[in-house]
Amino acid sequence: MHRACLAICLNAVLAVACVLAGTGAGAAFEAEARKFYPAPNAPPGAPAQTGAPAAPDAAGRALRIISTADLDAFEPIILGFQAENPDIAVDYTIASTSQLMRAIHDEGAVFDLAISSAMDLQTKLANDGFAQAYRSGATDALPQWARWRNQVFAFTQEPAVLILSESAFAGIAIPRNREELIALLRDNPARFRGRIGTYDVRVSGFGYLMATQDSRNAEAYWRLMEVMGRLEARLYCCSGDMIRDVADGRLALAYNVLGSYASARIAENAPGVRIVQLNDFVNVMLRTVTIPAGARHVDSAHKMVDFLVTLGQRPELAARSGLPPIDDRVLRANNAMRPIRLGPGLLVYLDSQKRRNFLRSWTSSLVQE
Repeated sequence: MHRACLAICLNAVLAVACVLAGTGAGAAFEAEARKFYPAPNAPPGAPAQTGAPAAPDAAGRALRIISTADLDAFEPIILGFQAENPDIAVDYTIASTSQLMRAIHDEGAVFDLAISSAMDLQTKLANDGFAQAYRSGATDALPQWARWRNQVFAFTQEPAVLILSESAFAGIAIPRNREELIALLRDNPARFRGRIGTYDVRVSGFGYLMATQDSRNAEAYWRLMEVMGRLEARLYCCSGDMIRDVADGRLALAYNVLGSYASARIAENAPGVRIVQLNDFVNVMLRTVTIPAGARHVDSAHKMVDFLVTLGQRPELAARSGLPPIDDRVLRANNAMRPIRLGPGLLVYLDSQKRRNFLRSWTSSLVQE
């Protein structure tokens, strides 16, 4: 699972052309991939093959989703949704967190749902008037921390974890918290130089969210970044690439990787890769869905929102997608798990001055000129 990073890059040019054609002249956001899922009860003349290019009339009737979730993760959910709603076609576009924000917030691209791992950017969309309100029995059943203003709804809870190569840690203790990780890296520079991975927060919206949350939760964060910088840490756009490089032995460890992606890759075939949830705290990202203000197929969007927020009622589907559904019991069982709270607090580091200051400090600590 989650091999999409490489495949996405290879198909980017074609995918961008498709998306630009579908969102109007002048649109400039960059898409990574696009796939059309015809309605199982499609009328005559609609595309008969999943993934085939959609005819204009068929695409116009489809539920249009822009999402940061890889196809490996989200396709089972789309097919499960269509099994319960066989009259709804789905037009699914994948974009990075920053490009999704650009599409909806800056360019007014027409989509019926926006799904993202960047909770702060989703909150900004709602706060700036780019999301519709919706309320149902399914959304009301979410914990209070998993919804905001009936506009932003969480449907997964995904911890940010440390992943490591067991062979690289032969003969040394595995760190249990950030202080132990700092000490380990300082004491073993030869072992870890050039073999540490983390997000490039200048280009990754999710990475930026995790970094700002870390800085709020731990005084050790900046010391950890400085140590990683001295050891020539490698910077990445996405979890999938870090997981691949740990599995292939190019990295000894990767910091702040999405645990759901790591679990899926290990289950697929990544022997020797270990997931570590540090016991000082674990930031838990909530993958969220919003209905953009310009949505055209609102009824279908409502049905998908209800389907997503009740993912926990379909454990087999959740297992196939590899996306852990909202489950308050899991969080109560581990005091180190800290779900990132939806709400205006997430907007603090989106302030332009605060963002510049944070990125200046981060670059100074981590990037070797």
